[in-house]
Amino acid sequence: MEDDVLSHSDPATGLPVGPRPANPVTPDYTPEQVLAAVLESLDDDKAEEVVQIDLRGRSDVADYMVICSGRSSRQVASISEKLADRLKLDFHISARMEGKETGDWVLIDASDVIVHVFRPEVRDFYQLEKMWLPSGATQAAQI
Repeated sequence: MEDDVLSHSDPATGLPVGPRPANPVTPDYTPEQVLAAVLESLDDDKAEEVVQIDLRGRSDVADYMVICSGRSSRQVASISEKLADRLKLDFHISARMEGKETGDWVLIDASDVIVHVFRPEVRDFYQLEKMWLPSGATQAAQI
């Protein structure tokens, strides 16, 4: 793809569809630094039930997935917007976002880290953790 525009996410996996954008310049940050910043931002904004999933060796789409909940559509949108702003400010990452308008499920694609912010009812319905965590690892991966 010429513009590397995220067209949509796969409803079965919740991952963005399309290639990871080519980065001609090696970034001066690691995926782990981005993950740490994501987790800090989510904690600052009172996201609930934060789960991180290591995708290295399991997916070429990203290195990490983070799933969390907000108490309302308004909080989901706010958490997502603030996270995107922090990634832009701290790492110069223009994270692509989908779903902020409705605030039920927001997907934030920060290249090496994919973040899903849900309303609790929507998260219960899709159960992404069950698809991506090894069986029996749900509690161990929670932050």
